[in-house]
Amino acid sequence: MAATYDFPGDLLAGQEELHQVRAELSALLKQLPWSVEPLDGFSDDGGWRKVERPASPGWTEDEQAAVEKLRRREHELAVFVSGHRFWAEITAPDRMDARSLLKHAHEHAHEQE
Repeated sequence: MAATYDFPGDLLAGQEELHQVRAELSALLKQLPWSVEPLDGFSDDGGWRKVERPASPGWTEDEQAAVEKLRRREHELAVFVSGHRFWAEITAPDRMDARSLLKHAHEHAHEQE
């Protein structure tokens, strides 16, 4: 059976927000045109698979700002979580297991509700 860890509340909150920010960024990127800058569409069937893209109007300044804000927050949270003082309390061989458990801690918390 896997070990259990008593993750600090701020680490759990940071990881949960990181999940949320990544989900929000992913959803936003799926809605935006494929190119940041306006570009003509293209079709290329000379490779190992056919690639087609419609013309892209590019992203608006507001869309670019929204993506940048989410990416900046994602970076801040990733640095916070990965550099948290908690990791110094865990022996090196156990850190990977603990990190994996932290990434899925929100799933277990929702199961217990």
